[in-house]
Amino acid sequence: MRTHAQAVIIGGGVIGCSILYHLTKLGWTDVVLLERSELTSGSTWHAAANIHGLHDNNNITRIQNYTMDLYNALEAETGQSCGVFQPGSLYLAQIEAREHQLRLQAAKARYYGLPFREIDRAEAEALHPLVDFDGIRCIMFEENGGNVDPSGVTNAYAVGARQNGAEIIRFCPVTGTEQQPDGSWIVRTDKGDIHTQWVVNAAGLWGREVAALAGIALPLQPTEHQYFVTETIAEIAGMDRRLPSVADRDGEYYLRQEGKGLLVGAYEKDMRFWAVDGTPQGFGHELFADDLERIEPNMMRAIARVPAVGEAGIKRVINGPMIWSPDSNVLFGPVPELRNYFCCNGIIPGFSQSGGMGLLAADWIVTGESRYDMFAWDVARFGAWADAAFTRARVGDQYANRFKIHFPNEERSAGRPVRTRPAYDRQRELGAVFGLNYGWEHPLYYGQPVGALDQTHGFTRQDWWDQVGTEARMLRTSAGIIDISNFAKYRCKGPGAEDWLNAVFANTMPRSVGRSCLTPLIGRRGGIAGDFTVTRTAGDTFWIIGSGMAERYHRRFFGEVPLPEGTTFDSLTDAWCGFNVAGPRSRELLQRLTDTSLATEDFPFMRSQWITIGGVEVLALRVSFTGDLGWELHCAARDQPRLYDLLLEAGRDMGAGPVGSRALMSLRIEKGYGSWSREYSPEYWPQEVGLDRLCKMDKAFLNRDAAAATLAKEPRERLVMLALDSAETDASNADATGGEPIFHEGKGIGRVTSGAYGYSVGMSLALGFVRDTAPGDTVEVMVLGRPHRATVLAQPPFDPEGSRLRA
Repeated sequence: MRTHAQAVIIGGGVIGCSILYHLTKLGWTDVVLLERSELTSGSTWHAAANIHGLHDNNNITRIQNYTMDLYNALEAETGQSCGVFQPGSLYLAQIEAREHQLRLQAAKARYYGLPFREIDRAEAEALHPLVDFDGIRCIMFEENGGNVDPSGVTNAYAVGARQNGAEIIRFCPVTGTEQQPDGSWIVRTDKGDIHTQWVVNAAGLWGREVAALAGIALPLQPTEHQYFVTETIAEIAGMDRRLPSVADRDGEYYLRQEGKGLLVGAYEKDMRFWAVDGTPQGFGHELFADDLERIEPNMMRAIARVPAVGEAGIKRVINGPMIWSPDSNVLFGPVPELRNYFCCNGIIPGFSQSGGMGLLAADWIVTGESRYDMFAWDVARFGAWADAAFTRARVGDQYANRFKIHFPNEERSAGRPVRTRPAYDRQRELGAVFGLNYGWEHPLYYGQPVGALDQTHGFTRQDWWDQVGTEARMLRTSAGIIDISNFAKYRCKGPGAEDWLNAVFANTMPRSVGRSCLTPLIGRRGGIAGDFTVTRTAGDTFWIIGSGMAERYHRRFFGEVPLPEGTTFDSLTDAWCGFNVAGPRSRELLQRLTDTSLATEDFPFMRSQWITIGGVEVLALRVSFTGDLGWELHCAARDQPRLYDLLLEAGRDMGAGPVGSRALMSLRIEKGYGSWSREYSPEYWPQEVGLDRLCKMDKAFLNRDAAAATLAKEPRERLVMLALDSAETDASNADATGGEPIFHEGKGIGRVTSGAYGYSVGMSLALGFVRDTAPGDTVEVMVLGRPHRATVLAQPPFDPEGSRLRA
């Protein structure tokens, strides 16, 4: 056994073997995989192993199709069969919302050139004569859908990795992982120790236990999951072809051919957790006792759709464990608090994603960043607040609602609240409906019964649409009070603060007290890893404000530049709260509460001061994400309720009041402001999003060479604003929300990143990336998967000159 390696992968399931294989394809041959038992032990071996290409997330669609394309190439490369069957998959919609989802996926498939199309009932019946299509609104056919052999795929990755120089050691449990002062690791086993640069936790059912060896707590919880295989069905036995699989997600089951019978699986409401206190070390290829009564409602729906299921006997039942994260997405990427510890845990559709997951993991380890923005998977999206109780509640909800559509703007209530601010109860009294942002409850909109939950249940305009419009118009005509406590807040203080911040961020830091600047944070590939507001509040003190949900993600970047001696950098997000008071009468509202002059000549745009509001000390920044006149007010958490009541009372007689984050989304889109993880992402270059002017290339900063390389290139596409045809959006009762493809003269030219109705300008608007277009061009945005005419705007419809912002 080797004693040194570039990387040690822990776990010999399909994901661990894929990462090992892809590392060797990128040139890392001194790599080792350690498996506690046999390859595929745990959950890989008993997986149904269905494969499909389409996903609601565009980047996940890309990596799933990479995975599907890889399997045949892997067979040819290694000589190891992957057991690939691709007779296609039928997707059925019984309800309107599912039809909208499938049509949107078909539009994405057209954009990406993928074989996914709508078919009529006659073609569907010819493809799968056992299915009763009564009551089906829409049928889509994915031509390359199907399934693979779990053991075959895993062993193909293993063979390919070995051929490229990797070592795989079975029956070798890891007993310890110890970080060394230089950032490397010692991986301890009973067969000897390995000194390695990288540890990769791909331990599947044992992901929690392996993480604990390094002092990490991962939000993971296993469940039981059942499927069964029928006896031979005469109609299938008489066919000379394989039947397509059936995705009847409104029926809450999945179905495909297995041998001469059918395999039927279900995610039942009466679910069962397993191994709550830890996965047993001796578990391997065992299964649980059959418990088909729990999935009987799902089975009956499958029988109603495919009567042959009910006529055939059951040949075999598989009831095995799966391990889930709170949102059913993988926990992926380097742990921000450690050096060179990579997680890939909690994978559910492993055989649809194994290749892409291995590719992106190898990318990240070898180059320092994955080629696609995968924040939806990033382990940093959860923090310590995602404790065991929250994880179980969310996993239970995810399992029982596995096939429920995840609608744009939807907020599920399971496991909440986790973290609340001091003003939470007051906001509830005002009828706030809350969303979740990195564990924090934050108001989405107001005016509902106390304790009301979000009721988003479709892709069309929802019941809250009018209330959001009321709040947006109130702010634009008078003033609004927006809770911005979920913004990430940091303080850098000390003699080296300015130098350190200049070494981290692309813009030049403010040189005078009271001045602020906007600055990008640049990723390893030269893209936009973050956008921040930096304010000099004292001679050696700076406040930095960024995206709250990305606070743990950004920790990786801040840790890359050593702090100078005597200089500190601390998060203030938990200890400080804040409000944005914005709108044409915001100055009037605030002036009632402070003796500090807020006149433009005394308090210009992009300036800050420590001031007192009704006896509460606040850091006031004259900025506003609404694009309107406004101030951000940051106060100690203990003062938040008092400050809130003062602001509400001061605005009452002028028609001002609380505004939620959904109205803020509309307001910032009216102004054309981008948002991190939507318009700003490591995938996008500074010049593509209009932030190149903030990259000061005459100084050194983090990843400056990568920024220089991208800035030297022509933009691949540009961020633009689109105005959708009002008659068409009103007719469909829907606006763009993000992810919709954009076409021009029949050619796919881009995609929407954010969309909303602009209530104060009376327009349905979208931000998106396009190529080969100019202002005034007419394009088609695939809202609900159907073309909606839109015009590329030359400037934002609200206050294009910025006169309100600077008033």
